[in-house]
Amino acid sequence: MNKLILIGCVMLFSFAQAKMVDGIAMIVNGEAVTTSEISAVQRQMGVSKKQAVDLLVQDRLQKSAMKKIRIPESDIDVKIAQIAAQNNLTVPKMQKVLKQQGTSWSKYRKSIKESLKKQKFYRETVAATVAKPSEDELKIFYENHKKEFVIPTSISLIEYSASTEEALKKFLETKKKGRGVKSRSVKKSTSNMNSALLGQLLQTQNGSFTRPFNAGDKYISYKVVSKNGQRSMSFEDAKGAVAGRWRQEQQGKALKDYFEKMKTNADIRIIR
Repeated sequence: MNKLILIGCVMLFSFAQAKMVDGIAMIVNGEAVTTSEISAVQRQMGVSKKQAVDLLVQDRLQKSAMKKIRIPESDIDVKIAQIAAQNNLTVPKMQKVLKQQGTSWSKYRKSIKESLKKQKFYRETVAATVAKPSEDELKIFYENHKKEFVIPTSISLIEYSASTEEALKKFLETKKKGRGVKSRSVKKSTSNMNSALLGQLLQTQNGSFTRPFNAGDKYISYKVVSKNGQRSMSFEDAKGAVAGRWRQEQQGKALKDYFEKMKTNADIRIIR
C-alpha cells in the first residue's frame, strides 16, 4: 500500500518530466505510461525498469478502479491539518515551507487527495479480506522476523515543557524559548517506558521533536538527541508491533493478488 501511495506522489511531482516528448511506453485501460515516467520511478524509488513498469501498471489499474471514489475537500483539510500538527507547524507555516521548496499548494492538495483516495480504495477493497491472525500465527511470524523487533536500550532526550499547549506550540514553530518554556536533559530506559511514548520516540528521528502532549500539570515535547544500544523485544512486549507488521505483509499480498486478477482482464497495449 505504501508503495502505491508513494508512486502517486512520484507521479504528481514528476508531472513536468513525464510530459517530455520521449514517447508513450504503454497504454493501460486507456491511460498512457510514458518512458520518462518509468525513468522517474526507477530513479526516485531505486528499482529496476521491470519493477518500475509493474508499479506503473498497478498504479493505472488502481486509478481505473478508483474512478468512482470521491474525497470531500473537508477531508483533505483535516488530513493537511494532521500532517502540519505532526510536524509542529501551523497550516499557513506549512504553506510557506512548501512554497520555499518549490511545491505549489494546489499540487500538494492534489497529492493528498490522491493519497486519501488510495487509502479509501485499499480499506474498502482489500483490507477487509484479511482475516484476524491467531496467537500462534503471530508467534510464528515473530520467531521468523525477530530482527525487526529490536529497539534501543535507552534514548537521550531534551524535555521541553510549558504550562500551556499554546506556549509550547509557539516554541516548536519558532524554536525560540520564550517565557514559561523550560528545558532539561533526560535519558530514558526503554524497558519500563509507556508504550505510547515509546512508539512516538522510536518514530521520531534524531534531532527532531515529538508532538506536544498533556502530562497532567504541564505540556511536554521531547527532542530526540540519540538512541543508544540495542535489545530484542519479547513477544509480549512486541505483540502490537508484530500484529501490525503481520497485517501489513498480509494486506500487501492481498493487494498484489487483487491487481494480478485485475490485470488478466485489463487492456494493456505495449507501444515501445
